[in-house]
Amino acid sequence: MFSLSEKDIDVIQLKQQVINPQSGGFVCFEGWVRNHNSAEGKTSQPVLELHYEAHPKLAEKVGKTIITDALQKFDINAACCCHRIGQLKVGDMAIWVGVSADHRQAAFQACEYILNQTKANVPIWKNEFYENGESGWVEANL
Repeated sequence: MFSLSEKDIDVIQLKQQVINPQSGGFVCFEGWVRNHNSAEGKTSQPVLELHYEAHPKLAEKVGKTIITDALQKFDINAACCCHRIGQLKVGDMAIWVGVSADHRQAAFQACEYILNQTKANVPIWKNEFYENGESGWVEANL
């Protein structure tokens, strides 16, 4: 399952979607808004907040395809990804990925795959707002 959320990510509810009695392992990743940007080759700037925008129908379609691909590529039992949209403050969770599998290695690999594919392919755009009053779009996909 893949979803977008304008509210805080409900980790407990999402984890329930991947719990499976066959699974011997569960891996999750939480991505949080940090207080600085990390643009390669540029001086880091203090970040106050982020605004994520998405094309919801396309984002959910691409996200669901990523989850389906992960279920086919890796020996996993279930997978879920939720990405926030809207205004987020420093410390807010921006993305959550959870994967259950019989064995931990497959869960780790699938979790990383889902995270990387989501970042690279799902039409979600990040606008950083800096302490100096400026803002900037980063890592725009599609």
